[in-house]
Amino acid sequence: MTRTLPPIRHWPAGLRPRERMLDPGAESLSDAEVLAILLRTGPRGSDAVSYACAILAHFGGITPLLAADHGAFCGLPGLGTARWATLQAARELVRRSALERLTERSALHSPQDVRTFLTAWLRDRPAESFVGLFVDAQHRVICARELFRGTLAQTAVYPREVARQALQLNAAAVIFAHNHPSGVAEPSAADRMLTEALKSALAQIDVAVLDHVIVAANQCVSFAERGLL
Repeated sequence: MTRTLPPIRHWPAGLRPRERMLDPGAESLSDAEVLAILLRTGPRGSDAVSYACAILAHFGGITPLLAADHGAFCGLPGLGTARWATLQAARELVRRSALERLTERSALHSPQDVRTFLTAWLRDRPAESFVGLFVDAQHRVICARELFRGTLAQTAVYPREVARQALQLNAAAVIFAHNHPSGVAEPSAADRMLTEALKSALAQIDVAVLDHVIVAANQCVSFAERGLL
């Protein structure tokens, strides 16, 4: 990479990403500038913003960058375990913040909070992941738990194991979700059959299925809203 600008510390204050983060605010920053703040520095011969632009171009954007596994991330010169951990920690803070908001109120009364949390949790995953939000009798979230992890196209889900965990948590109901790495959020026939099997298994222990949400990129499809439950 070649330097197109002097080091950021020599830039005018109105152009430096950190100063602009304070005023006028984070919304004024480009994707590369936000990433540059987390990276802090570029490699020799490149400022952090130019380096961040090159990283985003290499991975194809923020979403594939955050979804990159450790090996793929560290394969780019200048990127290593420390920087991978920094980005994963930032991603995890977003997920935990969304879960914190969700646990403050009834899950049924805050469907947007449910979607925000599930999207933050599942949208970047390269393989299918099947999760559950277990709730109490007041529909307050007891815990969010990944139940099964699969491949690019499918996940094996065992209703008996889900029922065991619901009993262990003393849950009154559960909201299921899984991601479609394909980017298509529409429920498949297999998704519908699985939902019916889970409803049947959990009904035997008086645990209700409140919803099954499919996440694909930034899209969410709710079985409850579609009338599929």
